[in-house]
Amino acid sequence: MSETSWSERLFGGFRKTQQRLAENLTEAVGTARLDDATLDQVEDALIMSDLGPSAAARIREKLREKRFGLEISPEQLKEAVAGEIAAILRPVAIPLEITAFPRPQVVLVIGVNGSGKTTTIAKLAHLFQEDDYSVMLAAGDTFRAAAIGQLATWADRVGVPLVRGHEGGDPASIVFDAVKAATDRGTDVLIVDTAGRLQNKRELMDELTKIRKVLGRLNPDAPHNVLLVLDATNGQNALNQIDVFREMAGVTGLVMTKLDGTARGGVLVAAAEQYGLPIHAIGVGEKIDDLRPFDPDLVARVIAGVA
Repeated sequence: MSETSWSERLFGGFRKTQQRLAENLTEAVGTARLDDATLDQVEDALIMSDLGPSAAARIREKLREKRFGLEISPEQLKEAVAGEIAAILRPVAIPLEITAFPRPQVVLVIGVNGSGKTTTIAKLAHLFQEDDYSVMLAAGDTFRAAAIGQLATWADRVGVPLVRGHEGGDPASIVFDAVKAATDRGTDVLIVDTAGRLQNKRELMDELTKIRKVLGRLNPDAPHNVLLVLDATNGQNALNQIDVFREMAGVTGLVMTKLDGTARGGVLVAAAEQYGLPIHAIGVGEKIDDLRPFDPDLVARVIAGVA
């Protein structure tokens, strides 16, 4: 997918859902100058768009420092807000790089059921293949037969080997076999799927702990990455998931999915402000190439309604 078409997809997906923020920013400029009443409206609009109170307050203060009392048009206000959002997002826009040696680099993928975790794994595999890395998948979510079958379908579609077991099998044993297979083949990246049943949080925590111990015995640096897949349509609930999974699994980075027309996307800003975790990629659809590295400036302009 070309960068132009990618931008069009992202803008098209956000446009409807971000329209309210753009409209509220336009309405906020009731006078020709940026005053306290206008700043109050801007802050409220940002909070309602899922940016969270901390990021909204930060943006308000930056606008006050730079433009208080100055004449400002609605378009200038949106541009200014986009600039401040980008300033929050840029430090966390960090590509996921393959640097581990010896190979493989082990990427543990976690997230609640329904977040788009399994399809994100396939899309990550495709991204790595585009950079000429060899990839293997491990079906570590043995709690659901459907998860194993879905990952197998995607592995065939992408053209990568899959290490799998049977439903109800020991995920740590599957991960052990996968690491051995990837090492023997000289595979660059091993992506491991995991269960996402938060309703059994203690069982999930024990399972993830066991997987990490097995990986650590095979390679003290593994897992090299622990990626949390978040569904952007969950809004502020996505932040609660970050809290839970950071405690359970030591999250090292985020991937945000389903930014294709139903999510406001402001939660990206809230996550960046509150946690500072790297945001490696975002997804805007179900196609294999609908996951791309996170572009903070583009996303900031979309969120602020600057088309």
